[in-house]
Amino acid sequence: MTVGGTGQALSRRGLLLAVGFWPAAALAQKKKPAPATEPGMSAARTIMAGAPLSVFLTRAPQGARLAIARPDDAASSAIVVVEPRNTVPALPTPGLAGIYELRLTVAKDGAPAILLRQPLVTTEPSATLAAPARVGRGQALPVRGIGPNGDQDRVVLVPADSPIEAEGPRFFPAENVEAVLEAPEQSGPYELRYVMNAPVSGLRILARHPVVVE
Repeated sequence: MTVGGTGQALSRRGLLLAVGFWPAAALAQKKKPAPATEPGMSAARTIMAGAPLSVFLTRAPQGARLAIARPDDAASSAIVVVEPRNTVPALPTPGLAGIYELRLTVAKDGAPAILLRQPLVTTEPSATLAAPARVGRGQALPVRGIGPNGDQDRVVLVPADSPIEAEGPRFFPAENVEAVLEAPEQSGPYELRYVMNAPVSGLRILARHPVVVE
């Protein structure tokens, strides 16, 4: 009987403790923080001028825009404006080194309103080219070109002293940094160029490599 009584007492005590703890556990569950609802934006703060900038977005509101502007520009002024179509969009950066600002904006009363902003510094752009110094007329010319690799950048083979906008055999390093170009049928001195085409700067020749077509 004594053993049974002790067991019943312990059972009652355990039940009382469980009942006593239940409200505290329920209260702790109720105090869990609510899920975040504010938009978030994260990106590199320093990048080579003209290079694409990848931005990580969370909970971006419908109709939001990503913009790059000068720090003192009004919300309605921007150098680049892109409508993000996924959670990691990329946007072109200005082709001149300087201090800028990345912004997440949304239309409010018919005008852009800044939701988030982050400093952005662009450094001086550069590029490298590699190719044989001589090639036969109409022959294959293996080329490698690396630079900011913006969507509008190109590596092009043109006659020496051609204007910056001159056209010729080319490829786009944003798609692949290596390619095989067909040399022109006209012999003479040529120049392989890395031509950047970015906001603010426009066309800029970042690297040159002489090639003689024989």
